[in-house]
Amino acid sequence: MNALRMLFLSIAGVILLGIGLTGFDRVSWVLYVPFAFLTFAGITGICPGLIFWSKMGFKNTPMACDLPKQKP
Repeated sequence: MNALRMLFLSIAGVILLGIGLTGFDRVSWVLYVPFAFLTFAGITGICPGLIFWSKMGFKNTPMACDLPKQKP
């Protein structure tokens, strides 16, 4: 398991903790959507949000910190 999957699972855990502290019967069903997507992404490695935004026209390029170092 890599760091990105652990990030997805830890964010999903924080959302679930917030839902639990608020009360499962009091929160809106909308709060379960990011929890479900992040849990799915953490377990499978397939990120539905990334697929959605890629299809909407946004580029999936690595961030500057992910680029390999160039030799001077």
